[in-house]
Order: sequence, then structure tokens, then C-alpha cells
Amino acid sequence: MTNTNQIIVPHLWYDKEANEAAEFYASIFPDSRITNKTTLHDTPSGDADLVSFELWGQKFMAINAGPYFTFNPSVSFMVNFDPSREKDASEKLEEVWNKLSEGGTVLMPLDKYPFSEKYGWIQDKYGLSWQLILTNPEGEERPAIVPSLMFVGDTCGKAEEAINFYLSVFKNSKQGFIARYPQGMEPDKEGTIMFSDYMLENQWFAAMDSARDHKFSFNEAISFMIYCDTQAEIDDYWDKLSAVPESEQCGWLKDKFGVSWQVVPKEMDEMMTSSTPQQIDRVNKATLKMKKLDLAELQKVYKG
Repeated sequence: MTNTNQIIVPHLWYDKEANEAAEFYASIFPDSRITNKTTLHDTPSGDADLVSFELWGQKFMAINAGPYFTFNPSVSFMVNFDPSREKDASEKLEEVWNKLSEGGTVLMPLDKYPFSEKYGWIQDKYGLSWQLILTNPEGEERPAIVPSLMFVGDTCGKAEEAINFYLSVFKNSKQGFIARYPQGMEPDKEGTIMFSDYMLENQWFAAMDSARDHKFSFNEAISFMIYCDTQAEIDDYWDKLSAVPESEQCGWLKDKFGVSWQVVPKEMDEMMTSSTPQQIDRVNKATLKMKKLDLAELQKVYKG
């Protein structure tokens, strides 16, 4: 089931493999497809391919934009294989795991854990991380794919603060499940978030703290696009989220936890997909000059 009005769309930055990766993922997950491909010319990283795709009803966007950022496990995608929804959920999980394993790196082996009969964390051949889990059908229902943020290093211990912050910024939001680290789980501090999920704009996300010595943190390789209807909405998200002035460009911003967001007019999706190459080119050039996006100006250059 596609969430047609999905407002927050994960955006994946590749050097050159966006098309290939999107095809690969669409071939692995159920109900998945490529929905659009566009090429942007003369961007700061040359010609950039833009690919929109859906995996198990969840929308994604990917771009080829040069070797500037690399994926790491601070953002991963949890995939819920729910026996009450899928017959053969367990077999399906193994099938997907085996395909993602080709050329990938196992971060947590596929096994039985206290929280699940079957769970594993894998970094695929493109570096993107997936947590595959056989969900407990008794639990509250969750979508198949849930973006998950891991708070490490300087942000470790801030997962709860971040969740509360996001719940205050986004509408149609609510707190879901919270599991805290108990005593004796060093280096993780008692009371910090072992796992929690929360809903923003009717979409589920997850978060956790990890005090282990990770050599990575949030970066621009994975950002979240927020589709807005009006300039007022764009302004509102921009004012609340942006915390790093030097990261503000072409609609991109970084929040106080280091997570990257792109605040974009919903119309831009149409402008970038069902248009002439000239229109796409004009919108792209105008975007590159902006920090926060100006909807009226984009509409103007689009119409030419």
C-alpha cells in the first residue's frame, strides 16, 4: 500500500550508483517500482541523475551527485516482516537478507535476539544499512519500512530530546514505543534510548542511542525531504529546524543534531518530473542560487 501523500521522503546521495541501486532495491522488496528518472544538467557535480522509487509502499528519492558523502549506519532502514501481514514472513526476511548480503557487510548477524525471533543488521554493497526484523504480530502494527536514526558520539544520549523536538516540529505526530537501556549495559547509560519509535506527519520513524565507539555520525548522504504546500510551511520548517547556517543551501538544512533535511515545495516534484528539459533546467538553476527555497520565484522561472 503506497502512502500517496507521504510528506517526508528519504533522499539518498550516491556518487554514481543511484539508478543501479534503485533497480536493485526495487527487485528485492515486494510491491516496489521505479516511478521516475530525471537528469539535472550543470549542477555543481556535473550532470546529476534523479531517481524516484517506491519500496514496499514507501517513497524514496536518490541522486547521483558525486563522491562527497558516504552512507554510514547512523541512518538505517528498519524492515518489518510481520507474520500477521505476510505469510512466509520469515522466509521472505531471509531471502531479502541474502540479496542485501551480496557484497555487503554484516553489522549484526541474522539470529534470534531477546527482542525478536529473527533480526539482523546489514550494510549492503552500496553502503546503505538495513535492519531486518521479524516483528511480533501481537504488537501495534507498523509500516514495512521505517527510517531509523542512531545517536552516537556527540549526540549519544540525545535520542529522546531529538524525538521530542521532532514531535514538536511536525504535525500529526505521536510517540510510539520506548525501551530504555537497563543497568549493566555499559557503555550505554541506564535510561537512554535502546529503541523508540515515533510518528511524524503520519509516518513512522525510529531512534536509538549507542555509546559504542562508532567512527561515524549523521551526514548529507541521507537527508529527509519535507514536501510543503505553501511558502508559509516552508518558512515554518526552516525556522524551526535549521541550526547550522553554513549548511543552508538549495533548500537543504541541518538541524541541531546534525540530521539533514530538505524543505521543498510539493510542486517541485512535478516541476522536476513532468516538464520539458528547459523547464527542469531553469528550476534547477534557480534552486542552486537559493538557500531557503522561494516558491513564487520557482513558479515564475518554471513558467518562463
